[in-house]
Formats: sequence, structure tokens, C-alpha cells
Amino acid sequence: MRQLNSDRNGNFAMMTAIVLPVLIGGAGLAIDLGNIMLSQRQLQEATDSAALAVATALADGKVDDTGGKALAKDFVSGQMANTVSAAAASAIKSATNTTITTTTNGTAKSFTVAVSSSANITLTPLMGLLAGNTRTITASSNSASGSGSTKNGLSMEVLVDESGSMAQNTTTVKNTPCLIPLLNGCLLYGPPVYVTKIEALKQAATALFDALDKSDPTPRYVRTGVISYTNGIKGKSAMAWGTSDSRRYVTNMTLTPTGGTDATTAVNTATTAIKKNGYGTDTESVEQMKKNNANSDRVIILMTDGEMTGNSDQWSKTLDQSVRDECAAAKSAGIVIYTVAFMAPENGKSLLRYCASSSANYYEPNTMDGLVAAFASIAETATKSVSRLTN
Repeated sequence: MRQLNSDRNGNFAMMTAIVLPVLIGGAGLAIDLGNIMLSQRQLQEATDSAALAVATALADGKVDDTGGKALAKDFVSGQMANTVSAAAASAIKSATNTTITTTTNGTAKSFTVAVSSSANITLTPLMGLLAGNTRTITASSNSASGSGSTKNGLSMEVLVDESGSMAQNTTTVKNTPCLIPLLNGCLLYGPPVYVTKIEALKQAATALFDALDKSDPTPRYVRTGVISYTNGIKGKSAMAWGTSDSRRYVTNMTLTPTGGTDATTAVNTATTAIKKNGYGTDTESVEQMKKNNANSDRVIILMTDGEMTGNSDQWSKTLDQSVRDECAAAKSAGIVIYTVAFMAPENGKSLLRYCASSSANYYEPNTMDGLVAAFASIAETATKSVSRLTN
């Protein structure tokens, strides 16, 4: 018995048998906590986006209360459908509830929208034994919007890439030349001629300016400026009322762009031009007050088709971080940033995802039509009379 009592053979196996369930349980707990936190964030982003979308649609007169509630259900379930099963998305849609409050004051209306939802997250089998098979997460968001005479001013800087890669072709065919005409037809066609990226950008900018003018034809609310950049600032149109000066600048941009890419100075210059100070004495606040716009939104649109290379043809981590720092400073100054990665490589996409104020502010078009639609969507979103999250 003394020999048996002092024998240590088999201790490792015994300890492993004792500790293994704890290790497995710990791993399961980590997986479940990570899944719950990710799902919670995704659901919160979905209700945030839904609240903003409904408030914007109400302010624009596109939906009534009933339509707004239906829109919220579709929006939340549609957002979550990217990450959950069809059955789970349907359950989330059923669990989504919306409250809309409308306040009228003369010619102005304001809308308060509250969207809430919940989802059941399936736990790992071991955790299921301890805490049940599912865990319920919830999210709620509130937004406010206005229409009529409550409209805010808007000061927008449009930053466009005018580097050499913008001379490359898109996938959109401009025309197919006829090499051998025959009567009223063509016997032999030549290779197709494609729309270049810079030509697509010009069309997209036109769509942006058209949408801004439609929202503010006078103009009384909207001020715009354009900065084009290569490895530094190539040129700019100073901030001015309406879109005329900005249109003229984009129209006159060369169709044969050259140079590398570095948006650092462009973002810094735009931020300096439109950011607010604490006294209301910054240029844009003063100009907006001249037309009795006590409140004005500040917006930057940052577009590129490439990655930060400077004067070289290789991506620079240092320049990429420099642009990120400028974007962070702009967002800290209260500027909303929309980003457009047009046919861009992964480094360019990653940068613009970071710079965007939210995932909803990031666009990734790969065609000319997609680029035009992205710029038009940004204009429509930016010109809505105050649609903001309030929670």
C-alpha cells in the first residue's frame, strides 16, 4: 500500500482528465462570448441604420408611419441576412418594432424614430448544457429628422483622385468604331473604346452636383468645394455657395491624369477649411449664418481608385497611416466622412473603410454606373434635413 500510495505513474493522465473539460469549457465560453459580442454589434448597427433610414424617408415624404415601420423591419432583417440564416433573419424581422412620433410646427415637421430588435444566438454544445441552447441579444436606436423650414446648412468638400491610374479604362464601353461602313450598317467593327476612370468620375461628380442642386436650387443651404490630388494637392475649387464653381473645376480636370497617390494634404486642407471652432467664428459658420443657418453639417467625400504610393509605384505603409491620422482628426472635429473606393486594390479599400465615419458611409463601386450611383446616394443622404442618431 505504501508503494502504491507513493507511485506517481498516471498522474498526467489523471490531471488531463480532470482539467480537459475545464479547458474545453473555457474555449467554448470564449467562442460564445466572441460570437455574442459580434452579433450584438451587428444588430446594433442594423437598428442604427434602420432608424436613420426611416427618419430620412419620413423627412423626404417617401413613407408614412405604416410604411416607415415596414421599412424598419425590412432594413434590419436585410442587414442581418448577410450574417445569419434565412430563418434567423425572418425571426429578427418579426422581433423588430418601431415607434414613430411626428411633431408639426408651422411649415416644419420633425420625426422621432425608435427602432428595437432582438435575436437568439445559438451557443456551443457544452455551454448549452450550462446556460441553455440560446442567448438573446437586444438592440435599440433612436433618431430624429426634420423637414420644411428646419433644414440644416451643408458645407461639403469633395476630394477626388487625379493620379495616373485614373487614366485607366473601366469596364463600360463608350463606343465601338466602325472600320468598314456598308450602306446604312457596318461590315467590320474595331475593338471597343472604354470609358476611362477619370471620365466616369466626371459623370459621377455631375450626378452629385445635380442632386445637391435639386435639394437646394437657390442656393441657400449648400456650399461645396473640390480638391483634386495626386501625390499632393493638384488643384482646388474654394468653398462657395452652390455647385457652380465645383462643377467648373471638375469639368476642366484633365483627361490624361498623371502622378502617384497621397491624400494626406488633401484631407488636412479640407478639414482645415470646413471644421467648426467653439466660437462660431470659423469661415463656414460665418458664411452659413449669413443665410440664417444656425446649424450646418460638415462633410468630406474622399474618393480614390488606388492606394497610397506617393511618388513611387509601391504602396507605402507610412503614407497610408498618415492619411488615416488625418481622417481620424477630421472625424474628431465633427466632420462626417463618406469614402468611395472605385475599382481600388485591397490596401485602398482598407484605408477608405477606416476613413469612413461608418460602414454605411463606405462605397465600393467597380463600374461607372456604380460610381455614379454612389455619388448620387451620398448627395441624397447628406442633404436630408437633420437625420441623426440621438441615443
